[in-house]
Amino acid sequence: MFTKQLNNDNKHSKVLTYINIKLIQLQFSLRKDLINHRDINLFFFFNCGIMCFVINIYSDDYQSALKHLKDIVINLSNILIMTEDFNIRDND
Repeated sequence: MFTKQLNNDNKHSKVLTYINIKLIQLQFSLRKDLINHRDINLFFFFNCGIMCFVINIYSDDYQSALKHLKDIVINLSNILIMTEDFNIRDND
């Protein structure tokens, strides 16, 4: 299970990522150095020598996590899965 421990302003992460025990040999690791946001978990694993990424996002009513992703410049070409709870409300 992956989550972030935060101690500032009593803001807790709303993202929890569960990796099945059967995938333990892939050795998933959090990458807080690339994306460090309380509601985004970015982690990687190696598959046949290739670094692959999984990103899990929770966006609140203000879509702060999505805005954060929009504002940073990062090239992640091997994202295999992106999970979310975007909470985007559209009148259409």
